[in-house]
Amino acid sequence: MKVSGFTFIKNAVQFDYPVTEAIRSILPLCDEMIVAVGDCADGTREMIASIPSDKIRILDTVWNKTLLRDGSVLADETNKALRAINSNPDWCFYIQGDEVMHEQYIETVKQGMLQWKDHHEVDGLLFKYKHFYGSFDYVATSSRWYRNEIRIIRPDSNIYSYRDAQGFRKGSDEKLRVKLLDAYIYHYGWVRPPKTMMDKTRNFGHYWGGDNITDEFIQTYSGEFDYSQIDMLEKFKGTQPEVMRERIERMNWQFDYDLSYNKITPKERFKRLVEKLTGKRPFDFNNYILLP
Repeated sequence: MKVSGFTFIKNAVQFDYPVTEAIRSILPLCDEMIVAVGDCADGTREMIASIPSDKIRILDTVWNKTLLRDGSVLADETNKALRAINSNPDWCFYIQGDEVMHEQYIETVKQGMLQWKDHHEVDGLLFKYKHFYGSFDYVATSSRWYRNEIRIIRPDSNIYSYRDAQGFRKGSDEKLRVKLLDAYIYHYGWVRPPKTMMDKTRNFGHYWGGDNITDEFIQTYSGEFDYSQIDMLEKFKGTQPEVMRERIERMNWQFDYDLSYNKITPKERFKRLVEKLTGKRPFDFNNYILLP
């Protein structure tokens, strides 16, 4: 079985993305790793090139400024990396620059890829998610955080990154048929020093609003990010991926959360009750078709 990994990144140093950890976390499962590195001058390319692996191939890209609307440029960069895979693998493994796969799931994921490799009705494999927030000690649990997403796909020219690069579609906007893996992706997009988190949030606004970002928006998203404005968190009780060890040890800010307090709405309470009783969360949007 041959597996090609792919990802994209820009300004990882400036905005403190754990992209080297992301790449290293899936390298044991990949025969090659395509990294589309956008046009930036903060040392991101040099950081990627310093990863000690001959599996990594850097694809230098320029982000299309005409796609700075609704996150479209993120899907475009994902597709550049995906289309650069030319080694005819059995699977393509996607990871984003703020996502990490725990090493405890390597064998589970490998067995899943082997199990469904020759079942071509399966377009991709679905992961569960843990969304860390504020620090490495808390995970967000309200329904506004997506529970699952596709990260392994067939090397099919009809499959492409969808909208803002959260998931994938094929053909004419057709959802992928997937199997769920008993494995998690750890998402660290909301774990940064408060000042860096605010800078990243403000910068991300340009990927959705382009040049229409107002002075009011810039003023609002200045200073330090207030992590206390969150509806509901739970304490993380597991272990962190080994590749995250040094980053966690460097953490230089404090975030504590009162677990007895939450800001969830009556609708959220209803959804949580239904999920507890049935195992299914009502009103969720699924960007895939889950096969039995």
